[in-house]
Amino acid sequence: MPSDPSETNPAALAADPFQRRRRGLSQKELTDLRPVYAIDVDRILHSQSYTRYVDKTQVFYLLRNSHVTHRVIHVQMVSRIARTIGQKLNLDLDLIEAAALGHDLGHAPFGHDGEAYLSELCQQASIGRFVHAVMSLRCLERLEKSGLGLNLTLGTLDAILCHDGESDFSTLAPEPGDRTFQELDRRTLLRTGDPLAEVRPMTREGCLVRLCDTVSYVGRDLEDAIEVGLIDRAQLPDEIKETLGSTNGTIVYKLVENIIQESQKNPDKIAFSPDIAKVLIDLKNFNRENIYYNPRIKKEAPKIKRLYRILFETFLEDFSHGPFLKPTRHFLNGLDHRYREEEAPEIITRDFLATLTDDEFLHLARELTIPKWRSDSV
Repeated sequence: MPSDPSETNPAALAADPFQRRRRGLSQKELTDLRPVYAIDVDRILHSQSYTRYVDKTQVFYLLRNSHVTHRVIHVQMVSRIARTIGQKLNLDLDLIEAAALGHDLGHAPFGHDGEAYLSELCQQASIGRFVHAVMSLRCLERLEKSGLGLNLTLGTLDAILCHDGESDFSTLAPEPGDRTFQELDRRTLLRTGDPLAEVRPMTREGCLVRLCDTVSYVGRDLEDAIEVGLIDRAQLPDEIKETLGSTNGTIVYKLVENIIQESQKNPDKIAFSPDIAKVLIDLKNFNRENIYYNPRIKKEAPKIKRLYRILFETFLEDFSHGPFLKPTRHFLNGLDHRYREEEAPEIITRDFLATLTDDEFLHLARELTIPKWRSDSV
């Protein structure tokens, strides 16, 4: 049974063989019935990091509303949207799915707010910035399988590292140059030093996932904001409503249709048309002003920031001299001896906090900060 996607899909303009390589290859993988990127999809789906998506913030946190999007829904939407477009463009659908499902695995508790708080603490600890895309790779290569990693392909890891749904690109073409793990490692260090450093995916599939990250959230975040009473649909500017519509379904359809049409004109790129790109940026700016930076959803942010510092300082002390606390012992016991011996306490503390779900974070904060009632005698 072939493992080359071009053999299972002769029309595919998929990543070249260099991107289908792994850092290590077992005899079992050489005879596996599945295409290489399908193996990546399955490994991500069965990972502990993927399981944690279910309690990771997308935009709104600390809301008792089951209809608000969580991170697990977002990555599934990215996958579905990108696969729909990829099928029309004859791309490798397994690579698209692997990159889409894995791209946000490294998000810390409470989304981008939590990422900013943890990054500040990491810089003060002299271990560089915290970047969730880089942490996604670290989860997949350093923390999963008790520290052995999932041994994913270069193409999947590259697409995950290079995703950036917050940027305002209207056209993306694969990055020319080396297709090696050494280049991947170099670009990982580059993004750690500068989260805004521009790194483009090596593949069209990676470029597609990057643009579909925006397609998947820009209308859905609008619907969530309306759901929780933060904004009203009538607030949308007329040009946005006339060009893209005013509902998530219409917005996604228009953007998907446009990407297909524009990308078919130029097979070397994944692109929006200039007019659609302009209105999409207007919609993102509308969301930034009225949703993401709206002080009404930031009321609890100062408390969360303080709790991040308390947890970081507490667990850094424990990883440095212990571990004595049950959560830190449990975390280290799940990793091989190389991780425990090679990583500095500051790095271990960062990894530990980043892998917490929102609820786990709050539970630990309560355990550390709220005194407990005891029996009537000491």
